Amino acid sequence: MERILVVLYLLIIIQRLGELWLAKSNFNWMMSKGGKETGEEHYFLFIVLHSLFFISLAVEFFFSTRQFTSLFVPFFIMFLILQVLRVWCITSLGRRWNTRIIVLPSEKPVSKGPYRLIKHPNYLIVFLELVVIPIMFQAYMTAVIFPVFHLALMTIRIPAENQALRE
Repeated sequence: MERILVVLYLLIIIQRLGELWLAKSNFNWMMSKGGKETGEEHYFLFIVLHSLFFISLAVEFFFSTRQFTSLFVPFFIMFLILQVLRVWCITSLGRRWNTRIIVLPSEKPVSKGPYRLIKHPNYLIVFLELVVIPIMFQAYMTAVIFPVFHLALMTIRIPAENQALRE
């Protein structure tokens, strides 16, 4: 059980690092196409939030009973569904997907995939992941604290992104 969760933890970290690499590649591409970045003054808060999330998750897991509970299977299924939705968001935005706020002045906002249904689907998915992932790892304090921090950060991020898209 413990090995399975350690492997899952490492796979999630590898996934996130791969997404950061993709975001950097997309950043370079967008900037070469005349992209304009905004919100860079709060971007470091995302790095801090997500780094502390993985540290908190590991620490809390280390001090837990590390046994499968009846919650693991349904929350693992929710996690898998969230990963499909996450990939849908990334592929819908294509080269325009990023962890930063970058706008290509000559382009209209993407309105396909999940973006035709809601304006910021990726932020909703991240919020749900910040609840679901810790519950899989029996890190219940992490499951409570980090979604709240995420919501607080969204009060800065979403208005900044909406303003950038309007301009």
